[in-house]
Amino acid sequence: DSEQEIPEKANAAVLPPFRGSIVFDDVSFAYEGELEKPVLQHIQLEVKAGEVLAIVGSSGAGKSTLVQLIPRFFDVTGGRLLIDGHDVREVTKTSLRRQIGMVTQDTILFNDTVRNNIAYGQPHIPSAEVQDAARAAIAHGFIEDLPQGYDTVIGERGVRLSGGERQRLAIARALLKNAPILILDEATSALDAENESLVQAALQNLMVGRTVLVIAHRLSTVRHADRIVVLEAGGIADIGSHEDLLTRLGTYKRLYDLQFVDADVPRVLVE
Repeated sequence: DSEQEIPEKANAAVLPPFRGSIVFDDVSFAYEGELEKPVLQHIQLEVKAGEVLAIVGSSGAGKSTLVQLIPRFFDVTGGRLLIDGHDVREVTKTSLRRQIGMVTQDTILFNDTVRNNIAYGQPHIPSAEVQDAARAAIAHGFIEDLPQGYDTVIGERGVRLSGGERQRLAIARALLKNAPILILDEATSALDAENESLVQAALQNLMVGRTVLVIAHRLSTVRHADRIVVLEAGGIADIGSHEDLLTRLGTYKRLYDLQFVDADVPRVLVE
């Protein structure tokens, strides 16, 4: 399921700064050669600027695929995906992806310095801004403790750092990019409780003032979203606030009970 090489139209337009909404207009998606097995079917959804939208569902429901359509890691096979009314297939990938920040479970880091990893794609940015982003990502402290501080080379994929430290570098990078649209895909799922708490605090700083789509299998991390979309078998089974969905006795209530049935401490939903 690696990214397809997505072509760009010869006359693609530059996407203006995001200010309105992201619309999934009857969106369907199937991987190449598997059109008879759609991953997403007839998704109708509007995400308004400034909204925090959570996406939940069982493993294989299509959650990650849904958000990966926004930066055009894949193209829809049916319907349209619109940003402020612009079909994402009609705009340049550079102007589209410039407006999207992502923090995923598998952080992409390089065998380079901490500073260059945070400032990835922005080599001329002042060091003070890099450090401000690191502070907001609750990363400045551990970076200062490294042998060469911000000039420490972290190894391929950040191998010299812990999982929580790698995630906080990814959050610092997203803060520095300052994109209006933010996608969080299982950003804390591989962390222990102490690291998760630090990363959650950093994510709260990152989410301020942005339009956020968040995927998490720990329902405790999505309950404060403005709306929660429940995906099931590639379609939207339900949508509403945490409180609304608990009263409807549907898939969300079932997933919630699986995690919280015997204790106040959340358990991880089966991946």
